[in-house]
Amino acid sequence: MIALDSSVLLDILIGDPMYGEVSEICIGDALARDEVVVCDAVVAEVLAMLDTQVDLMETLASIGVRYEATQEAAAARAGHMNKRFRARGGKRERVVADFLIGAHAMLQCDGLITRDEGFFRDYFKGLKIVVPTPAP
Repeated sequence: MIALDSSVLLDILIGDPMYGEVSEICIGDALARDEVVVCDAVVAEVLAMLDTQVDLMETLASIGVRYEATQEAAAARAGHMNKRFRARGGKRERVVADFLIGAHAMLQCDGLITRDEGFFRDYFKGLKIVVPTPAP
């Protein structure tokens, strides 16, 4: 099972001109091999960013992505990682949702599809990261 970050999901939902197509291909490739899931933090972030009243769960189901709630252990890990981030002088632009997404992917999935590679590699060592990359 592979987790999907909100940035990649938004790429396809809003039709991002640079990343929309490569994100869609990346998700399709992942679906051909395994289940692709989003956690509650992704659902919340995406709904907050969309201008429409889209039924996100219906849209996710139509592309083969399903919702999986964050388990208690992942939520606790996210809190600890966020606390560590702040102790290291981390800026407020990093929100708890980013840590929830990373902890969910680390503890409940086999990897994460994201464009925020640096952050997740830094804070979730060992997490398999898949980055949709446009052709040069």
